[in-house]
Amino acid sequence: MSKRYLAIDPGDKRTGLAIGDQASGIATPLDVIEASGNQMLFEQLAKVIGQQEPDELVVGFPLNMDGSEGPRAKLIGRLADDLRQRFKLEVHLVDERLSTYEADQRMGQTGLTHRGKKVRRDAQAAAVILSDFLSALGRGDTEGIGPDP
Repeated sequence: MSKRYLAIDPGDKRTGLAIGDQASGIATPLDVIEASGNQMLFEQLAKVIGQQEPDELVVGFPLNMDGSEGPRAKLIGRLADDLRQRFKLEVHLVDERLSTYEADQRMGQTGLTHRGKKVRRDAQAAAVILSDFLSALGRGDTEGIGPDP
């Protein structure tokens, strides 16, 4: 059976979401949640999870360019723990370095205004993260994409 994944690219103001499945290997930008604080974020995620019914979650993990974990990565690690406890779903942390850059590249030729791109950027970045995750699964390369302990 093919698993369905919800990707979450958490930010300070906006959190990008994307959906995809293992069978197709396709990640599709879904939405952007504007929430301040985890409680508000979790309330909105609960609605999306109820609608999309993912089997597992994929969370963008902000490593430093040298691969080390900084304060933001530790914060996202705690967020992943909270997501796991709250929604009882497996959570995968996936390196998100350069995902926003790639999202900008993908949107470069869309004809959207700067504002239009900004609104969609976070969901597109979540799709990049999920696409990387699905590609790694397809290759059997599970190093660094397993469930977070």
